[in-house]
Amino acid sequence: MPVKGADTAVYSLLLAIIYIAFISLGLPDSLVGAGWPVMHQDLGVPIAFAGIITMIIAAGTILSSLASERVTRRFGVGLVTAVSIGMTGAALFGFSVSGSFWMLCLWAIPYGLGAGAVDAALNNYVAVHYAARHMNWLHGCWGLGASISPFIMSYALTAGLGWSSAYLIIGVIQAALTFGLLVSIPLWRKVNPLAPTDHAEAGAAEGAGEEALRRGTHVPLATALRIPGVLLILAAFFAYCALESTAILWASTYLVSGRGVEPATAAAFASLFLLGITAGRFLAGFFADRIGDQQMIRGGFATVGIGVVMLALPVDTTVLALVGLVVLGLGCAPIYPAIIHSTPVNFGRRNSQAIIGVQMAAAYTGSTLAPPLFGAVSTWTGVWILPIFLAVLVALGLVMSERLNRLVRRRDLTGQP
Repeated sequence: MPVKGADTAVYSLLLAIIYIAFISLGLPDSLVGAGWPVMHQDLGVPIAFAGIITMIIAAGTILSSLASERVTRRFGVGLVTAVSIGMTGAALFGFSVSGSFWMLCLWAIPYGLGAGAVDAALNNYVAVHYAARHMNWLHGCWGLGASISPFIMSYALTAGLGWSSAYLIIGVIQAALTFGLLVSIPLWRKVNPLAPTDHAEAGAAEGAGEEALRRGTHVPLATALRIPGVLLILAAFFAYCALESTAILWASTYLVSGRGVEPATAAAFASLFLLGITAGRFLAGFFADRIGDQQMIRGGFATVGIGVVMLALPVDTTVLALVGLVVLGLGCAPIYPAIIHSTPVNFGRRNSQAIIGVQMAAAYTGSTLAPPLFGAVSTWTGVWILPIFLAVLVALGLVMSERLNRLVRRRDLTGQP
């Protein structure tokens, strides 16, 4: 249903632009990993240097996520989105002409800064203005973009064009989208927020918050962190993203070294984990509005737990572990979109941009730190410990999200924060 007060054509056109933007967001995310086996040879650096690139990108993403609330309030979502995607496009052009590793490190700075700002700004805009089903489908589009770029890299390498051509192609796509976003800036102001439908949006306090929102009042980081329940959702988000990134990096190794699966089979099912996330998000969109964000988060963590158990069971056949990895991916699917979409409901629209910015920072911190942490742990214990590592993260995410749910219910009943 179109947002109340918004023209249907404007609503639909802007939604289409946002869908394209989410595909564009995913395009650069898997390029480094897809091209690095060739890139490090051409650049004459060890294969481990990929970690330096990803750490620079992650640091920029975390910094821009934390600054996104102030920047978005000052310049507006449309302009921030256009400039941020323009920055990633420029960085990709820079990657395409880089002939040395230090140049890649230099271009990784705008790469990360652009990614974090647009991620936080777009996620908050969709959470405030659109229904839960769109949040799931949009994040499914991100997965679509992340799945497309390795094929572009593969085409560039197979055709003899070189890895730089893949970055150039994605850079051209980002530049075209930047132009389209700049033209569309007036549309962003014509879609009104969703009418209040749940707990945090009720009462005089939220009325005051809406007035502050109209005035463009900045919510400082320290203030956002002191809001009851914020630290709980940050811990849950950290746990989820740590779980997802650890499974992406280490699942194939676990299947081969820990369960005796053939490498080709393990690689295929590791890719199915990502496809499970993408397909699961498109599927979840059909149920998200009826089930609600809390149930989607709870059900997602529970399904991930089932997948982890299937992965760990010491049975003779490896089929259960392979299926468990797919189940794990399906369980992961709704958690990220539901956490983001529930933020304006749980904490109010005035605070949501600041909190989503911090959530993005927590997400990238978990994604950056957890995989090497597991690598260090597995060096001492063996890779067999992966299901236990994932189970700890599932428990942390579920416990923190349930504690937030109880806090929100108590606030609704008592009217107290």
